[in-house]
Amino acid sequence: MAVPPPTVHLANGPEMRTMVTRPADDTEPGGGSGGFSVAYGRDETPFPVYLTGFLSAVFFAGAIATGSPFMVGLGLAAGAFAYYNFPLTETGRRVIGANEYGIFIAGFGIVRWRAIRQIELVAIAVRADTFHEVQIGLSQPLTSALIADWRKVPWWRRGMRLPWKMSYDNVVRVKVDPLDRTPDDIHRTLVRMWRFYRS
Repeated sequence: MAVPPPTVHLANGPEMRTMVTRPADDTEPGGGSGGFSVAYGRDETPFPVYLTGFLSAVFFAGAIATGSPFMVGLGLAAGAFAYYNFPLTETGRRVIGANEYGIFIAGFGIVRWRAIRQIELVAIAVRADTFHEVQIGLSQPLTSALIADWRKVPWWRRGMRLPWKMSYDNVVRVKVDPLDRTPDDIHRTLVRMWRFYRS
């Protein structure tokens, strides 16, 4: 049965749910008839968020008990960190994936296959660490490339981290290290599906 066309006005549209719930088989390059999707990892990724949230509560409790402005400042700093990184705790929430219509990115939208000119995996060295991004170069303006636009988020999520950034040269950059598959696996699968569906 064909998947219904994407619904533009739904921020968490039915196409995302369809990708996750369909049984896997070998009929498509994503490994299943519903496509391919990945979420944030369930290992140690959410731990710093929970820890700083707990510390924020401790600092605020200390501020109430002592009246110390310093404790208030620590509580605000810890709370801001926990709020910004809260999406890392949503381990069941799909972050990036693809199906027959294109690549979807949470908080961004669905990019049609024919609007993509390249998909690259880039390693970025920062001090002693190396981070990975899947960079999706667009061949069209963003307004034409998106089948569905999910960039408008609820007001209470506007200060939270997003999994993507848009560069000046029309490239969508997605951080893939916190996700539950390896960067190589994510990149390889997206490229395979892109080559399959753009033809």
